[in-house]
Amino acid sequence: MLRKQGSNYWLRAAFWALVAATAIALPARLVPNDLFRRMTPTRPLDYVFWVIGSALVGLVVAFGRASRSEASGIVGGTATLFAVGCPVCNKLVVALIGVAGAVDVFAPLQPVLGAAAIGLMAWSLRRSTRMLTGATCAVPPTEVVS
Repeated sequence: MLRKQGSNYWLRAAFWALVAATAIALPARLVPNDLFRRMTPTRPLDYVFWVIGSALVGLVVAFGRASRSEASGIVGGTATLFAVGCPVCNKLVVALIGVAGAVDVFAPLQPVLGAAAIGLMAWSLRRSTRMLTGATCAVPPTEVVS
């Protein structure tokens, strides 16, 4: 279904993917910058989640028609940020479980969070494309007898 989308859709998707990539990479310091510091080194898996997550956010948000799907894309993008970010730099995690907990508990869970974020966005993209095609459930609706 994505092949049938026009160039306008692909331009919107590229724009939103670039916005998501920037919004995730700068605070997570996946791209060197002077605005943020990172206390733990980046892992190769962080870059995988960043690229796939940003692309999926762009594809989902570019549809822009189904508010639930768009919200799922934004939630997935936020989860991707938490999945690739420095666990010690995440003030919310440190406030909840401390620095030792961030390193010992949250850091090992980040790949699971990244996979869940990608799964959520892939499901949201599938749902968006099904809404466009008008695909419905295979079970016919029941008739209401009055």
